[in-house]
Amino acid sequence: MILVTGMGVLAPNGMGVERFWDAVLAGRGGIAPLTRFDTSGSSARLAGQVADFDAGEHLPSRLLPQTDVSTRMALVAAQWALDDAKVDTATMTDYDMGVVTGNASGGFEFTHREFNKLWSLGSEHVSVYESFAWFYAVNTGQISIRHGMRGPSSALVAEQAGGLDAIGHARRTVRRGTPLVVTGGVDSALDPWGWASHLSSGGVSAATDPDRAYLPFDARAAGYVPGEGGAMLVVEDATAARARGVPKVHGEIAGYASTFDPPPGSGRPSGLRRAAELALADAGMTPGDIDVVFADASGIPDRDRDEAAAIEALFGPGGVPVTASKPLTGRLFSGAGPLDVVTALLAMRDSVIPPTARTSTLAEDYRIDLVLGAPRSATVGGALVLARGRWGFNSAVVVRAVSDRDLPRSES
Repeated sequence: MILVTGMGVLAPNGMGVERFWDAVLAGRGGIAPLTRFDTSGSSARLAGQVADFDAGEHLPSRLLPQTDVSTRMALVAAQWALDDAKVDTATMTDYDMGVVTGNASGGFEFTHREFNKLWSLGSEHVSVYESFAWFYAVNTGQISIRHGMRGPSSALVAEQAGGLDAIGHARRTVRRGTPLVVTGGVDSALDPWGWASHLSSGGVSAATDPDRAYLPFDARAAGYVPGEGGAMLVVEDATAARARGVPKVHGEIAGYASTFDPPPGSGRPSGLRRAAELALADAGMTPGDIDVVFADASGIPDRDRDEAAAIEALFGPGGVPVTASKPLTGRLFSGAGPLDVVTALLAMRDSVIPPTARTSTLAEDYRIDLVLGAPRSATVGGALVLARGRWGFNSAVVVRAVSDRDLPRSES
């Protein structure tokens, strides 16, 4: 049994797990006009920014010159997750701890700043830290260095699906013998070059009203809003967690699977339903064991339609409550799936399903039970989290509630 024992969140609508959760239940969003640079000539101007984050308040000053904003967020979220799990890494064996993160952008803002120096001032002005601060694996590396975690570690790149892939691989790593792994995803690409990359997808909403910009499954859906941030988790082997006297357990990573879509124009369906089926099978569960689906919810009508059809095919018309809180934060790429896993675990804890933020009218051709308007009281024993990335990535994670009687007893 692979348990989630710690959680750390940095999201546009809340820093810290409880602040984020309060915002989700209250429908408070973090989407606003992008302020990092002048967007007056841009076709889209809204983003989910972690506006109040001051890395200097949380990290040693020596780390600031060598890290991108996304790495700083990942380091802080990882620290909060370890604090939540009451892990003292100094008392543990370094090779018994690993790090697995997802990343879609690398250190975008850092590397683009240094490239600008290279082009305008010359190579002697480029930071020596550019050699690694741009890299997709840098969050894994910096977390492992800071906490002395020398066990098996990895970085996964699968755009929006990468965060769930990281959690799935962390689970695999624990099963292979590493007692504790820090995992999750954090992304940020809200500098001018990063913004141009977002817009190149063709799926970014051009709306100017934050409350109407990102409306998944809505008849008025016209794209998504990019965001930054994410979540980090501590996952542990149940026996090892019990042996160290873990103070609490948030839930179990019960199942995971990933698939790829067929080539465009093939006429074959998306692989999302297959990913969900495989994750349920991996968990030893059936669709009837799932009490809520946290949807990828792209806000792009064709992709929303595909996802709604996959959910309907698996659960039946209106067969399971479906929700998404991304309209409050924007799409966080590798950070989105882990943040949804945190939200699912909190829904289990508090017996409530948050509503699909901002969406008010379900499009007529979507036959799903989309939770709208207000939180819905419900016992949540199992949740399915879905993620879809560009270029055909699909991932699914099943989380399950755990009671104290389910845990193995220590031998002390």
